[in-house]
Amino acid sequence: MVEINSEIKKFIEENPLAFATLDDAGKPNVIGVAYVKVVSKNQILVTDNYMRQTKENLEKNNNVCLAVWDKEWNGVKLVGTTEYFASGKWKTFIEKIPENKGLPTKGAILVTVSKLIKLG
Repeated sequence: MVEINSEIKKFIEENPLAFATLDDAGKPNVIGVAYVKVVSKNQILVTDNYMRQTKENLEKNNNVCLAVWDKEWNGVKLVGTTEYFASGKWKTFIEKIPENKGLPTKGAILVTVSKLIKLG
């Protein structure tokens, strides 16, 4: 099992990340995400504030790839699968995150990480 240690957790939570999905025809889509929370040793929570294509893609294919890096080109690549929550405990969790104040918080995406690769 992949383990996100405290150093990587801090790195992920302090830097924007690229969130990549595939549609049902295999065409890629990538978006930038400013704030995420690591919620366990192998799970990351992403807020859906304005996602359209990403959400549509996740409904058909829950495989994702995330990449996060800093200005010195240190980074990590995370591969995993997702679950989307429009209600329940994860939705409530994202609604309480200070960075989401005033944003629509349409849903919470729980990413279970199966592969973590250090970049740079």
